Amino acid sequence: MELVKKTDDYTIYKKRSGRYAVKNKDKKYLSEKEKIEILLKEKLIKLSKQKKPSEPIEEKPAEEKPAEEKPAEEKPAEEKPAEEKPAEK
Repeated sequence: MELVKKTDDYTIYKKRSGRYAVKNKDKKYLSEKEKIEILLKEKLIKLSKQKKPSEPIEEKPAEEKPAEEKPAEEKPAEEKPAEEKPAEK
C-alpha cells in the first residue's frame, strides 16, 4: 500500500486495486461512514447521486403492442417437418 496522507488523527493509504484504506490514530482500519467522510474531506473520492427507486412501470396490454415489438423469445420456433423416407423392403 502506498501512503497518501498522514495526519494526527488518521493515515490514508492507496491499495494496488485503486481503493483507499484509512487507519485511525489507534492503528485500526476505519470503514463505511467514517472512511467516506474523511476521503470526501480530502477530495480523494466523489460520490454520485443515488438513484431514487423507480416505481414499477405499468405495461400496456398485449393487444395494444404491435407485433414487431414483441421479443424474439415470445415467437414460436418454426420447426421443419421431418422428411419421411419410404420403407425399404
